[in-house]
Amino acid sequence: MELYTPVLALLILAGGFAVFSVIMSAVVGPKRHNRAKLDSYECGIEPTPQPVGGGRFPVRYYITAMLFIVFDIEIVFLYPIAVAFDAMGTFALVEMVLFIVPVFVAYIYVWRRGGLDWD
Repeated sequence: MELYTPVLALLILAGGFAVFSVIMSAVVGPKRHNRAKLDSYECGIEPTPQPVGGGRFPVRYYITAMLFIVFDIEIVFLYPIAVAFDAMGTFALVEMVLFIVPVFVAYIYVWRRGGLDWD
């Protein structure tokens, strides 16, 4: 338990600082409410009115987001192989190639279909 004492102390200190900062900003900070502060912010321009249903996003937006997540997760799986590459030897090389080939095939397919274009 002695090994975890500094970590516990750091967590208590960080939590205390966070709570203290939030409370002090509410107590000491200026309280000037106006229309501009209560309105939504859209990159410094006047907000555009939204339809009653909240508007629709194009499907292309969701496809791009899913592609990003898929390729991002695949890259995360490469880090452990890169770290332990020396210890695993030829096995790691074969597994990495078997993992990378389908990723590149999928990437080329998406690229050819225009899934990465922001028309």
